[in-house]
Amino acid sequence: METDEFALQLKGWRLATAEVLYYMPDHPKLLQSFVWQTLDLAPAYPRIHKFLDFWRAEIDAVIHSVRLASGEELAPAKVRNAATILHH
Repeated sequence: METDEFALQLKGWRLATAEVLYYMPDHPKLLQSFVWQTLDLAPAYPRIHKFLDFWRAEIDAVIHSVRLASGEELAPAKVRNAATILHH
């Protein structure tokens, strides 16, 4: 599994976090939060869309809003040269 996730990251997939604010039909004034993370491919985010489609079809809770956060792509470390060396 870890190797598969690493391979996806090399192909541009990155960690995405979806926070779903929702309410139950019998308590529309009470918002609740559900946070879910997965590797996903920006900008289409197919896994998150599939999850939200499942939610709408199978779960009684009504989605109020979804907030999405995404991490950076896996990339080589950035190396910078120092212009000066400090001696103490």
